[in-house]
Amino acid sequence: MTIAYWCVLAAIAMPWLFVAIAKTKMKLKENRAPREYLERTEGWRQRAHWAQNNSFEILPGFAAAVIIAHQIGAPQDRIDGLAMAFIALRVLYGAAYISDVHVARSLLWSGGVACVVGLFFIGL
Repeated sequence: MTIAYWCVLAAIAMPWLFVAIAKTKMKLKENRAPREYLERTEGWRQRAHWAQNNSFEILPGFAAAVIIAHQIGAPQDRIDGLAMAFIALRVLYGAAYISDVHVARSLLWSGGVACVVGLFFIGL
C-alpha cells in the first residue's frame, strides 16, 4: 500500500480527532443525542465540531484525487508528497480553526484544496 493510500486512511480518521476534542466535556448521558450536544457547544469546542464537519466535506475529493492519480500512473513520489502535504495542512488547519486563527485557517484550507487539485493534474 502506498503512502498516499495511508494518507487517505489518516484523512478518514481526522474527523474523529476533531470530534473527540469537541466532546471533551460531554457527559455520558449526552451521548444519547451527540448531534444535539455538538450543536450547543460554544467557543473552541464548537470550532472543533466545525473542523470535523469540514474534514468530512473535503474527504471525498481527496480520496478520489489520490485514487485517480494512481489510476493515471502519476509519479508515486509526487502523489505521496501531495498526499502528505494535504494531511499536514489539514492538521494545521484544524489547529488554526480550534484556536480561532481565522486568516491562517483560510490559508491552510486553501493549501489543502491546492493539494487535491494538484493530484488531479499531477500526471499531465
